[in-house]
Amino acid sequence: MALLLIISITYIVTLIGNTAIILISHLNPKLHTPMYFFLSNLSFLDLCFTTSIVPQMLWNLKGPEKTISYIGCVIQFYTALALGSTECVLLTVMAYDRFNAICRPLHYTVIMHPKLLKQLAAIAWISGVAEATLQTTLVFQLPLCSHHRVDDSACEEPALIKIACADTTFLQNELSIATVFYVVIPLGLILVSYGCIVRSVLRIKSTAGRRKAFGTCGSHLIVVVLFFGTIISVYIQPKSKYTQNHTKFLTLFYTVITPSLNPLIYTLRNNEFKWTFRRFLGRDSS
Repeated sequence: MALLLIISITYIVTLIGNTAIILISHLNPKLHTPMYFFLSNLSFLDLCFTTSIVPQMLWNLKGPEKTISYIGCVIQFYTALALGSTECVLLTVMAYDRFNAICRPLHYTVIMHPKLLKQLAAIAWISGVAEATLQTTLVFQLPLCSHHRVDDSACEEPALIKIACADTTFLQNELSIATVFYVVIPLGLILVSYGCIVRSVLRIKSTAGRRKAFGTCGSHLIVVVLFFGTIISVYIQPKSKYTQNHTKFLTLFYTVITPSLNPLIYTLRNNEFKWTFRRFLGRDSS
């Protein structure tokens, strides 16, 4: 019952926080920047991602039977995988945006023009949908054993592979390749971007300038660590004993906790956003 209450509260916080980011980013012209364009995409993505999993999770926690229909599992698997893959690419795009903001400030507005922003966002969403379509087609062609019992809190690919009644070598190899393209390479690009950012920031002589530069990137880096850290634990080592014992917690973390933390991480230190939020609530008329 305690877990049901915690997840319910966290889900409500996720809905309110991410919706607030989308609305306020739209209402305040000063926030019509590339960073908040991508952040609005991330907030919408998190809203959909957590909604694809949490309501079913709450329903199962409420009753004695922990079940999901076959069609429901397919829909949840496809939706969550599409959104999760999109987030991997979107976080990489956001790192590229921060790289240009810090390392190429004089050319930033020219490089990150509105057309490119839409193209980069489209690439993230289309790549996520393409990955989910391929993986869903392959996974649900497998015959399932173990009385169709998925030992996880959601219909995740590693858990579904474990209950297959056929040789899964090809699918495991394909999953490893997909993981390279959607986890390893994006994370590598993000780390390279931040390596360049750190080098550029260290050249700034002003302490205040360094603090401001690191401040604009710190929020994104925290989200990257939280999201990719749990994804790697689930997908890079699916056969390890550690992962088998902790998969449910890790799945719960990146499907429930991380989406609720993202709005707080990104907005707590942003004075412009906090001012707009107070105006939105009618608490500041100045």
